Amino acid sequence: MKELVEICKALSDENRITIFKRLAYGELCVCDILENLNLSQPTVSHHLKVLYQADLIHVEKRGKWKYYSINNEKVIETKQFFEMILNRSLDIEIKHCDSDCDGTR
Repeated sequence: MKELVEICKALSDENRITIFKRLAYGELCVCDILENLNLSQPTVSHHLKVLYQADLIHVEKRGKWKYYSINNEKVIETKQFFEMILNRSLDIEIKHCDSDCDGTR
């Protein structure tokens, strides 16, 4: 559950979602990600760090450059969780109170 919370926090920022969407098109370095973002390099690096800490992206260092890509396995795992919610197939038991809590039942 903690893992899912970290993923949701990482994706709770508009800039990180924009960066994540750019990475959907393939591996990029920071200079590619920066293009047309109106953010400084340190700010983009911070957002990439948050996405990395949530295990949503991979980082590969080649020489002095770092290349970022989406962690497809983590995205699939997260997608499966939300599909379970939509299909109501979570392994939990819900106990309803005996009275009409808000009168709408």
